[in-house]
Amino acid sequence: MKDLTIDYALRATWQSVIKMYNEEAKNYGLTMALGFTLLSIDPKKGTPSTALGPKMGMESTSLSRILKNIEEKGYIIRKPNPNDGRGVLIHLTELGLSKRKDSKEVVLRFNDAVKQDIDENDLAGFFKTIGVINKLILDKNIYRKTTTN
Repeated sequence: MKDLTIDYALRATWQSVIKMYNEEAKNYGLTMALGFTLLSIDPKKGTPSTALGPKMGMESTSLSRILKNIEEKGYIIRKPNPNDGRGVLIHLTELGLSKRKDSKEVVLRFNDAVKQDIDENDLAGFFKTIGVINKLILDKNIYRKTTTN
């Protein structure tokens, strides 16, 4: 089966990436999920808490747990959103900015390592393929029901 399906290749590769990132993140007192969250927060203006979930593709329950965790660690602070009286902006603290920088360096090292071993045209083809897959999913063109007479 693993040689036959696209989803298996995507899933297996992503699981390997997660494992690799989590192993490296331990060196910084982080997890991949925490690092990804820090990278998703605008370091200058902050990010509305309601925008983080969709930006990261996460459910609000999981995100709430992560935000609570990184707030307890002192990586973020919550401030009222001046443009929305009911909303909250998530801002990085100095420690959060430092951990964000560490996370960014880890991601960039991974990207550099991959780019050293994969031809530029092959990488462009990879991104084109991923783009087509995402478009098929977003346009709901994979499992669209067809009507029969």
